[in-house]
Amino acid sequence: MTLIDPQSVPVLHTDGHLPALARGQCQPEALRRRFASPLVWTPEIVSEPPLGLREPVDAAVLIAIVLREEPAVLLTQRSAQLTTHAGQIAFPGGRVDATDGSVVAAALREAHEEVGLPPSHVDILGCLPQYLTGTHYAVTPVVALVPPDWPYVPSPHEVTDVFEVPLAFLMNPANHHWHEAEYRGARRRWLSMPYQDGPSQRYIWGATAGMLRNLYGFLRLP
Repeated sequence: MTLIDPQSVPVLHTDGHLPALARGQCQPEALRRRFASPLVWTPEIVSEPPLGLREPVDAAVLIAIVLREEPAVLLTQRSAQLTTHAGQIAFPGGRVDATDGSVVAAALREAHEEVGLPPSHVDILGCLPQYLTGTHYAVTPVVALVPPDWPYVPSPHEVTDVFEVPLAFLMNPANHHWHEAEYRGARRRWLSMPYQDGPSQRYIWGATAGMLRNLYGFLRLP
């Protein structure tokens, strides 16, 4: 269930004053070099105001960068029947099970279950810091490279669509829209990154947009 209708909340501003990643920074070898060089870095967005008092549950998502001529990020449209974040755009992912062994293993398992992406086709680059959602998931984003044109098989119970958005679009702060609204007695601030995909508008917002913003901050480090 969506707690706030994000598309009804006005845009406060975008961040067009910040530099977009250069085309070369979005290419596979540049991505490999960045993740191979550990840096002292604090992500811009680390948590959302909590909706309740539940203890955080460990989770992992796969930020899969598809190796096209212009690299793209793999995203899903979640089923409207799910109990959390129903109908929203998300990365493949979910909670870490006791049998997973690591957040990377959890992200690979979830990507296989949700979209049919075999773990053997995933080249892990590294992880971003945890992101704590308002729904009490402590999410580790696992960033990876994947081959193009894999025949994705969406899980009918979890995913209604699988699509890609150019990495360069997502790494351009001119496309990062800030919003703010009152909800449950707290002032909440979040990002959206609406993308026009042919006749469909892909409304990327909330935790997914927040983790993409952190990826931008990491990749633009000198």
